[in-house]
Amino acid sequence: MNTEFLALEDIDRAADHIRQKAPEKPRLGLILGSGLGELAEGVEQATRFDGGDIPGWPAASIAGHAGRVVLGRLEGQPVIVMQGRAHFYEGHSMSRIGLPVRVMQRLGIEILIVTNAAGAVHPGYTPGELMLITDHLNLVGMAGQSPLRGPNLDLFGPRFPDMSQAYDRGLIDLARQTAREQGLVLHEGVYACLAGPSFETPADLRFLRAAGVDAVGMSTVPEVTVARHGGTRVMGISGISNKANLDGATLTTHEEVLEAGQVLGPRLGGLLRGVLRRL
Repeated sequence: MNTEFLALEDIDRAADHIRQKAPEKPRLGLILGSGLGELAEGVEQATRFDGGDIPGWPAASIAGHAGRVVLGRLEGQPVIVMQGRAHFYEGHSMSRIGLPVRVMQRLGIEILIVTNAAGAVHPGYTPGELMLITDHLNLVGMAGQSPLRGPNLDLFGPRFPDMSQAYDRGLIDLARQTAREQGLVLHEGVYACLAGPSFETPADLRFLRAAGVDAVGMSTVPEVTVARHGGTRVMGISGISNKANLDGATLTTHEEVLEAGQVLGPRLGGLLRGVLRRL
């Protein structure tokens, strides 16, 4: 197995492992970020996998990421749910980070919903609030670390995929309608992906803010890139885990992120369940 680039055989090996125990075709894929995995416990008729048992699956090793994969039904929709994810900073190649989305595509998903815990860059955002991602800044990809680097997998998509509408406008409208119905504060903004694992300096945050960024994290964009290459519709939501530290007055910790997840989890779960009911 090539540790840097994926081959179709690598993807199908993992997909076949899942199909053997969960033959129903999922319509939606969900990736649940730091401290946001509670929704996976509500999947009905569930078949659960430890990610480490799926061939080639990138292992999650960070607190708040259980590393499980759950197939079943959520609000009547057939789903595959990642309860946590692996990150580039854990030592995986970008192609390996993209493997779960490739597997979901081979299993037949039409829609991918990605979530993350993100730091506020917008000074008006408060921990515990949600942000609908309308666009992203792919700084890691711009620096050359793209999950599409290497031989193109023509079966999935073109060598040069369009990213002008990375986040599906129809799904964005569904999320807006659901949030209004629930009386939920739902910001809309631009998410930036950095490599991590260090949190951002105040200068980093001021640079990102000047570039139009509203929230920042260490995930999501590679998965969205792979999804769009394969023609999968995407919706993205960030849970705001800490306030913008533009002046360096406070410390940011992973424990703070996990604590925010206890507030964010129910809000995110309610929003996503509402969106699924509308599909």
